[in-house]
Amino acid sequence: MTHRPAVFAALLGLTRAGSAIGDFWVQNDFCARVKGASDEHPVTFTDPVTREESTHGTASGRAACLHHCLTYVATQAIVAGLGARALGIKVHPAAAAAALAVSFGTHYAADRRVPGKGLPEKVADRTGKGGFYSLASHGINGAFHLDSAFHHGCETVAALLATTHATTR
Repeated sequence: MTHRPAVFAALLGLTRAGSAIGDFWVQNDFCARVKGASDEHPVTFTDPVTREESTHGTASGRAACLHHCLTYVATQAIVAGLGARALGIKVHPAAAAAALAVSFGTHYAADRRVPGKGLPEKVADRTGKGGFYSLASHGINGAFHLDSAFHHGCETVAALLATTHATTR
């Protein structure tokens, strides 16, 4: 394909938009708060409607993270699919599936942020960014920024995969 760089740029922009929508608009408060819960580090969730509190461990954390990642990838698929169609890009189904699988797997691995065990925290510690990861002052949240950078990098790989055998209509 002679237009692969342009297709890559378009798909990266579309998946990035889908990611932001999936992470910040589609993800519900329960998943956002509970997805990092473990039996060693339980999370207490207060229902915003009933004000009832419930405590969640590993099983709930895994389920919440799974639910979030499924809705996140579905949002990416919808945004990228509709956008690609509007732009006249035909993405090969196997390439799209591979890209979404990479997005799903890396997002789950990054978002299961069990304190002391989560992937972004471990990578931050091993690369000398542990202090920045734990920074939460002066309007800066290091964990959020490192998480976003990790997701952006993985989405770039996924968008590159999605261009495999892509054509223009």
